[in-house]
Amino acid sequence: MSNIDAIGRNILRELSRDGRISNLELAERVGLSPSACLRRVQELERSGVIKGYRARIDPAKVGYSFMAYVTVGLSTHTKQAQEDFEAAMAEAPEVRECHNITGAIEYILRVEAADLAAYKHFHTEVLGILPQVNAITTYVLMGSPKDERA
Repeated sequence: MSNIDAIGRNILRELSRDGRISNLELAERVGLSPSACLRRVQELERSGVIKGYRARIDPAKVGYSFMAYVTVGLSTHTKQAQEDFEAAMAEAPEVRECHNITGAIEYILRVEAADLAAYKHFHTEVLGILPQVNAITTYVLMGSPKDERA
């Protein structure tokens, strides 16, 4: 389903805002009958355009008041180094996102920790001991005036 029309884009926009919206309300907002809307959503799901639905959780309310973006440069640029690093990040509960990017560094992470001490432990005892890691730069979040992650 690579050709998404205006109605499909509207459905995606509304579901991005509220994944728990009822089919009846969604149909009304996008101008379709409930049955046609349901068919469209199911097709978006079947085709993989909609990969799933999630709860948006307030990190501070579950004990993660420290958030940072961390850039990581690798010491070697091999497939094995990348696979090993990615496997380590998959096992680290503090890492909420791990992205392989272009530029001067190889990865950017979104990290959530209870506090600065917990982050320091992650920085030193998780990232700092990985043989693939050459450089770490931390950018502490001070606020997020816009955040559209699902």
